[in-house]
Amino acid sequence: MMRLILFSAFILWTSLASAQKFMTEEGKAVFLSEAPLSSFEGESDYLAGLIDLEQNLLDFYLDLNTLETGIGLRDRHMRENYLETEEFPFAEFTGKLDDVPSLEMNQQMPVKAIGKFKIHGVEREIEVNGFLTWVSEDEINLEASFEVLLSDYEIPLPKLVFYELAENQKVTLTANLKKTQ
Repeated sequence: MMRLILFSAFILWTSLASAQKFMTEEGKAVFLSEAPLSSFEGESDYLAGLIDLEQNLLDFYLDLNTLETGIGLRDRHMRENYLETEEFPFAEFTGKLDDVPSLEMNQQMPVKAIGKFKIHGVEREIEVNGFLTWVSEDEINLEASFEVLLSDYEIPLPKLVFYELAENQKVTLTANLKKTQ
């Protein structure tokens, strides 16, 4: 019985080690704007991404036209006047893990990624802190967060009080990534 358990564990470990590319097209991105007179969230369930543990490569992108705040007029103004999604439709992060973790089943491992974040036509190097969890033989879970200063990316702040927007946006990403062949 012990041999069977050890053999099964070995098979699981080698299957993760041999195919270390994981992808998603259904991750979630949420931004939180906490201004003094107005707080709101925007979210999208269309975060796409890749984690390649063997090559130490991370690449995530989001079609900004899929962000929704719950108010259609605010969404339209956000896309047209501030994010300018006709010209700059995507936000993207490409980077590497500071240290590639040794993942164990159902154990959440802290990770730090360093790379380039691009939005509104401006690219800057950032650090993103998060967690990776190996949840099944062919799936890992990502949770990450970072902050975006709108002025760093030349995104103007609304002038109208009822559209008050914080300069600092808190961004949270969550995704289940499936192993690829």
